Amino acid sequence: MFGWEYPPHVYGGLATANFGITEGLHAQGDVEIALCLPRPFGDESQHAARIIAMNAVPIAWRDVDYDYVKNRVGNIMPPELYYRLRDHIYADFNYMNVNDLGCMEFAGGYPGNLHEEINNYSIIAGVVARSEEFDIIHAHDWLTFPAGIHAKQVSGKPLCIHVHATDFDRSRGKVNPTVYSIEKNGMDWADCIMCVSELTRQTVINQYHQDPRKCFTVHNAVYPLKQEYADIPRPDHSSGRDKVVTFLGRITMQKGPEYFVEAANMVLHRTRNVRFCMAGSGDMMDSMIYLAAERGISDRFHFPGFMRGKEVYECLKDSDVYVMPSVSEPFGISPLEAMQCGTPSIISKQSGCAEILTNCIKVDYWDIHAMADAIYSICSNDSLFHYLQEEGKREVDQITWVKVGAWIRELYERTLGWR
Repeated sequence: MFGWEYPPHVYGGLATANFGITEGLHAQGDVEIALCLPRPFGDESQHAARIIAMNAVPIAWRDVDYDYVKNRVGNIMPPELYYRLRDHIYADFNYMNVNDLGCMEFAGGYPGNLHEEINNYSIIAGVVARSEEFDIIHAHDWLTFPAGIHAKQVSGKPLCIHVHATDFDRSRGKVNPTVYSIEKNGMDWADCIMCVSELTRQTVINQYHQDPRKCFTVHNAVYPLKQEYADIPRPDHSSGRDKVVTFLGRITMQKGPEYFVEAANMVLHRTRNVRFCMAGSGDMMDSMIYLAAERGISDRFHFPGFMRGKEVYECLKDSDVYVMPSVSEPFGISPLEAMQCGTPSIISKQSGCAEILTNCIKVDYWDIHAMADAIYSICSNDSLFHYLQEEGKREVDQITWVKVGAWIRELYERTLGWR
């Protein structure tokens, strides 16, 4: 399995989904996972998967019996003299950042040279594919599709790719041609394409021209709350304190933050005992701060920045309403986490999780009037709040990664021809 991020080092929803999927597969009892990560930190859980650090896989070796000093050219030691390529790797060491152990370095996360890191990761995938024994390859999102393709070319084993998002979602349709080509190439090579929603599956079929027979919907789920998170107290909703309405996620155009601010402005024209929290970071953060100021609601708006781990659950439990106004959301795990914490949720109809959630309020992302009405109703109507709180939690508690793992395992067997 090729991944890019993994808890506790979370940069986005990909880490959460990758963790849930590995745990769900492990729960099946007969699935062994070798999870490749560019640069693990060493504190990741290996309960469900054996982690392979791609930055510790040697791709070249130094010949200790060769007189490198004697054979240098002038004062320059050509890289091809210092390193001898392993037989099955062909690359230019002037380009590749290889250390004295013959391993490639990775920054981890999403650095400025991301495309270079994706390419290097795919080179190492070929080495791993020759050294590991496995039945099937599973690659998560476009970052690891080239690695999955290389592993398939080397091993001849079938490739499953997991589409957590497409560039159509991230860019509101203004796709990056380089990213699109990587995504489409991965899909073309794949024997099985797992999509996090039917919404995403239709994008894969129609925008990437894939055979519907190899495209399957695999909805995400939510992991049971850790006890330390479950023990975080909730404030009394019916008390006289200000209500708290929260947006939590990347503050980018995909997530529709401007619609949240505009809906907040409409709510605050009706009542002043509501505070709005926009937690997260992103390239639209400054413009959202300015927009709140322009609307004259800065005194009711809070921007606490990026949150992780326990901070996320403290924020969700402190909230009376959670809002996800995404313009195009392949799935969206955060509303499930909010409902798990007993926080009623409002989600856009343009999100994948809307396909499986019933006990929440669904609005079109652009309909700020409906969004404002829903926020105001939950904040002012205790009966509605408690109904959505209780029924939402009951519903989400049935959406488990174990069930997702069982479905993925079945897709593995179908792909392998075992069914």
